[in-house]
Amino acid sequence: MPVTRVLLLAACAAAWAGCDGGGGGSACGPTSGRISNVVDGDTVDLATGERIRYLLVNTPETHGTVECYGPEAAAFNTDLVLDQDVTLEYDVECKDRYGRLLAYVTLTGGPMVNRVLLERGYARILQVPPNGDKYIDEFNELERQARSAGAGLWGACP
Repeated sequence: MPVTRVLLLAACAAAWAGCDGGGGGSACGPTSGRISNVVDGDTVDLATGERIRYLLVNTPETHGTVECYGPEAAAFNTDLVLDQDVTLEYDVECKDRYGRLLAYVTLTGGPMVNRVLLERGYARILQVPPNGDKYIDEFNELERQARSAGAGLWGACP
């Protein structure tokens, strides 16, 4: 085994026990899982216990002060992802200040959840650098189209 591969594997093992090498993970966390709980419109839990916050989107709040279209976004997210298998794609930063993993979440054999929330008007863009550069142009266009069509929160909320 080449020295660089040995060093990479050692670094992965030190950073996270399941890192790559067939362990189903990356340096950030798992790359796939099953959604066992939906916290709200943009946050879910995997069956293995990790909490995932969708990258580059923000849905109205349902905890504390309930915002316009928050309950609808949470219900839509639940219908879309609960008990579904997903793949996770990470960006530059792995976690937010609350310790949640930050990821683009894609239904196995289906669409990226982050995209669907924007397309249907359940979310608006929230870019927190350094994350988001890969998809920001596409997501800006999806939000623009949803807003123009009055989809979801764009038609329901002042």
